Amino acid sequence: MIFTIFKKELKETLRDRRTLMMMLVIPILIFPIIINITTSVSSSFQEDAATKKIKIGIVENKDGFLAKELSKLPEDLGKKELVSYSDTSTLIKDLKKDKIQLGAYVSANFQMHLDSMIPAPVVLFFNATDLGMQERAQGYMSVVEQKKQVERFKKLNISKEKTQPIVSEYRNIASDKEMIGKLAGGFLPYIFIAFCFMGCMYPAIDLFTGEKERGTIETLLTTPVARWQILFGKMGVVVLSGLLAASAALFGLFMSMETLNGIDNAELMAVVHSILSPSFIFLLYCLLIPLTVFFAGVMIPIAVYAKTFKEAQSIITPLNIVMVIPAMVGLFPGVELNGLTACIPVVNIVLSTKELIAGTLDPLLVALSFIVMTILAILAVFISYRRFDKESNVVL
Repeated sequence: MIFTIFKKELKETLRDRRTLMMMLVIPILIFPIIINITTSVSSSFQEDAATKKIKIGIVENKDGFLAKELSKLPEDLGKKELVSYSDTSTLIKDLKKDKIQLGAYVSANFQMHLDSMIPAPVVLFFNATDLGMQERAQGYMSVVEQKKQVERFKKLNISKEKTQPIVSEYRNIASDKEMIGKLAGGFLPYIFIAFCFMGCMYPAIDLFTGEKERGTIETLLTTPVARWQILFGKMGVVVLSGLLAASAALFGLFMSMETLNGIDNAELMAVVHSILSPSFIFLLYCLLIPLTVFFAGVMIPIAVYAKTFKEAQSIITPLNIVMVIPAMVGLFPGVELNGLTACIPVVNIVLSTKELIAGTLDPLLVALSFIVMTILAILAVFISYRRFDKESNVVL
């Protein structure tokens, strides 16, 4: 009987275009669109910042050391036009007005410092809101500094190796999988939780509050079916909708990475493919199922209590923020899965998924997380049953 009700409610849910959009279409399309637009715009800005012709204002003495050095730099470092200034105050004013994009001040005793074999100061001015200008300034000065350093070594008749007493070598022992899991692994569970919640929301409202508004819930209650069976049949559709939304989001994210222009790193994609293994997907859904049941158990009492679709939506929508905020914990560096965080709802699933992606999952901690969420899911189902069993909540 529960399965019969489940099939009936699923057919009605799949006929609702709004639910299908929220459950399948938006999760599949949103990541390819967002990632491709963001990457295209970002790369366009970076390319423009690196290649556009800029004006560089220089305040220095008559010998014009820096102007001479900058004029000799190749154009592959970026086209430039040099402008001479008499004082830094005027230079800074023009920099703020974007008449120039970079500024440089060479002190009057610059040459004296060079001759005395001590560091010669150069002050660079830039507007941090003008993307790429700091990098352009650093690129120019690094070439100039290296050239003068070589000249100084020759003048002192010493080799560069003699000035470098220690050669440090840094080796990362973490695998690519661990790096992705620890650095970017918090993003994936955040996606799942957000879309799980949104995928559950519309079916929960429609199958309970919607039926009250349409007046069809009374007909269903007159059938010789236990009320808990009706609740379980409807709740099954809500849980399935949440899982489908999360799965569609995962599929959309994977397809966007496969088709994204500019990602040619075969090693990175190999790591992604290894992460999305059958065992990973199985364990991921083992964690997501009690979480989705918990979400459904939280929404259904509200949907049963609400008198209209708009009322239920206005109550459940802000709840989305309350549920999704703990999911952001996975994005914070240094937060790890331990005995305490494994007992915090939603946070435990986020951190368990993060460890699962990295391949460093502790079986005891993930079991504790699963048990905690299962207990909360059972409690949420019990509360849903108590609310659904109350006649005044079900019938308008």
